[in-house]
Amino acid sequence: MFNLFKKTKDLKTVQSFPVTTDIHSHILAGIDDGSPDIDTSLKLVKGLYDLGYRRLVATPHVIGDFYRNNPVIIKRELERLKMACVEAGIDIELSEAAEYMLDDYFLQILKQKDQILPVFENFILTELPYSVMPMNVNEIVFEIITAGYKPILAHPERYFYYHRDFEEYSRLKELGFLLQVNLLSVTGYYGAPVAKAAKFIFENGLADFVGTDMHHMRHLEALSSKETNIILNKYLNSKQYNNF
Repeated sequence: MFNLFKKTKDLKTVQSFPVTTDIHSHILAGIDDGSPDIDTSLKLVKGLYDLGYRRLVATPHVIGDFYRNNPVIIKRELERLKMACVEAGIDIELSEAAEYMLDDYFLQILKQKDQILPVFENFILTELPYSVMPMNVNEIVFEIITAGYKPILAHPERYFYYHRDFEEYSRLKELGFLLQVNLLSVTGYYGAPVAKAAKFIFENGLADFVGTDMHHMRHLEALSSKETNIILNKYLNSKQYNNF
């Protein structure tokens, strides 16, 4: 059994982490490409707690071809993680939502109110394919808004087809999307083109939310470094994110 209360050298170097609520994480065990087991989930939660996080929203993938997670599955795993945190003495608020791929399966479940898990109120976290831009984004956003939800688009800086024209980010907001940038994007973790796009979104006031998109220990280690802390404070300190 690992030692939950052992802090790494990097974790100790981080001061005044600029965010205390995470709206995008894959910390539930074994239901998507995030944490594979409860021990890893606890390590990730404890690591985020050590950084200064006090509220985490678990958002496992819902993708028609890969992860057909539903509220029953997600809530079951959240309760298991909550119990493990209590047993480990980690005093942190956990809640459940999902990251919905905007595919045909999503359009099916969108019509069923009991199948949609918002991040908070009527705000839902959505994502697009990385490689090819869907041709029907406008229609899907219309369906989401008509159904009474407000779509948050996860990590728009990571969709390479938008790198050809950064004005696309303004157009996404005009369609009705709120934009959630991954914290590690601005550090260069995902590469220079993604970092450039993330900085553009921040510098032009287009970012509405930020998230860790926490999947594994490598993400936690990168997020916990002193260098990351310096960069994040540069881009985030002028605005309070994820306050709800």
